[in-house]
Amino acid sequence: MRLSASRTLALVILAAVLVCAAAAGAGAWRFHHKNPQAPVVRLDEYVVMGWVGWDSSWYMRIARDGYQYVPGEQSSVAFFPLYPLAIRAVEQLGPDVYQAGVLVTLLCGPLALLLFARWARIRVEDETTALHAGLLLALYPFTFFLYGVMYSDALFLLLVVGAFLLLEKGHLVPAVLLGAVATAARPVAPAVVLGLLARRLEWKRERGERWSVLDFLPVLSALGFVLYVLYLGERFDAPFAFVDAQVGWGQTPGWESWLKLYWFKAVFSPESNAETVLRLCLHALLTLGALALLWPTFRRLGWGYGVFCAVLVGIPALSTKDFMGMGRYLISAFPLFLTLALLLRDHPRVRHGLLAAGAVGLVLFSAAFGLDHYVS
Repeated sequence: MRLSASRTLALVILAAVLVCAAAAGAGAWRFHHKNPQAPVVRLDEYVVMGWVGWDSSWYMRIARDGYQYVPGEQSSVAFFPLYPLAIRAVEQLGPDVYQAGVLVTLLCGPLALLLFARWARIRVEDETTALHAGLLLALYPFTFFLYGVMYSDALFLLLVVGAFLLLEKGHLVPAVLLGAVATAARPVAPAVVLGLLARRLEWKRERGERWSVLDFLPVLSALGFVLYVLYLGERFDAPFAFVDAQVGWGQTPGWESWLKLYWFKAVFSPESNAETVLRLCLHALLTLGALALLWPTFRRLGWGYGVFCAVLVGIPALSTKDFMGMGRYLISAFPLFLTLALLLRDHPRVRHGLLAAGAVGLVLFSAAFGLDHYVS
């Protein structure tokens, strides 16, 4: 019996979660045992250890101790509050802070992928293409961040996909509410606000209906962002402290970052090792690929999703000094994966090749993250 598209995608996601968890756990075991004095750790703890690294420590500190801010230095205010709040809520049920973070991601990530497939089905009215889009996103190498990593990407994606899905169904107020919650999770409020607003106006025009004042409600989806800015102003007298904190990571705004001079210096420096060069080149190529998909997204999915992706990709692409992190940020630009599926309708070999390469990348990146390599 042929499996339905939704069941097929669910099985692929389940397999990806299990395989990636095993790879990350194995990487954590290897990293842990590099130290001959390493204490004995239960086998199940390696899975959590495999999904906790790098920025996870910042979320842990926020969940436990709240925010701190030192001007011009790395500070926890750089990370928006929704994910740490979710961790704190789950922690009250019994898990420790790291287990709670992994559980939040594990609950949100797979659900976000399933909602994405439902959204894609509504947009293109083609179950097969929607399945292909779901597979392209589920097997995108950096999607392992949705399968348990203690990062906020899974929660943000769930909320923003849910918001656009509700918008497509005509549920404006719930869509705006989800959008407002989403803007408290990541510093990309302009993308969410403009995307929801443009899509709502476009949605009304497609139905031959006139715009009304209510159609501009998506502007209120900036509320989560605004509340965080107000909190920072009240607590630290620095409403945009999250921008200033980026200086601590070497992300100084200016023409050197805009022209990616840091990237060129790092890639062509004789002191850079092969891993660093490969990592920087991969993120740069993925960024260029995403930018290349923007115009097809405008044409095939409409101005609402085109604006959303253009702003969502454009903000980090412009502000990052060396493209690092772009591979992960592109997960949130979910309409691009549907655009890619549409473009590959008549190119099954290319699609199969991308899926195979993505599956291999998922496993390798999961293991690398568990080994404490800087992946994204």
